[in-house]
Order: sequence, then structure tokens, then C-alpha cells
Amino acid sequence: MPYPASILRGGVRVYAIIETGGKQYKVAEGDIITVEKLGVEAGQEYAFDKVLVLAKDDDITVGAPYVAGAKVSASVIGDGKAKKVVVYKYKSKKGFHKKKGHRQPFTKLQIQKISL
Repeated sequence: MPYPASILRGGVRVYAIIETGGKQYKVAEGDIITVEKLGVEAGQEYAFDKVLVLAKDDDITVGAPYVAGAKVSASVIGDGKAKKVVVYKYKSKKGFHKKKGHRQPFTKLQIQKISL
């Protein structure tokens, strides 16, 4: 697929760029994304109101900074943790070594509807 986040639905390409957790995601209906952990239980609905760009066919609406009235609805699939990232510090010739691991929590979502 040349545009994995832009799914063709009936000849109309509909996608949005949303902001959550300090990051931006390009999403289309049916996409499954992982975002920074949200305080929502699995099976519930979540709505993103920070929509930066909304595109439908050739009509593109760009917000300043957000598109007024735009909303992206998603259902929560579940929570999880990413693979472990190992942080290793050392200082040469001093005998200083410190090893620490971190697993970043995330929430997995499926995009249900993009509306203006």
C-alpha cells in the first residue's frame, strides 16, 4: 500500500493528523495505532479533539493550530509496554558502570470515525 494511513473508501481518501502525547499521527478510519498511555480502559471509546489537519478527497482543512469542530473517534483495544530499552552509562578508566532498563507504556487504539 503506498499510503498505509490513507485508506481509499469509495474513491474518497479521508485522513486526519491528530496530536496526542506530544506527538502527531496521520490516521484514517480503520487504522490501528499505538499512542502514549491514556487513562482509558479497554473497550471504551476515546475522542481526539486536537485535529491539526483534516483531508477529504481534494478538500484539505488546516487548523490554526487546531481545526474547529473536528473530532476523531477511536475505540481502545488495550494497554501494553514496548520492548525494553537498555540505558548503559560508564566512565572510562574510573570503574563506573550503571545499567538501567525502561519499558514505555502505550495504549493501542482503532480509529472508528473522522468527523468535522
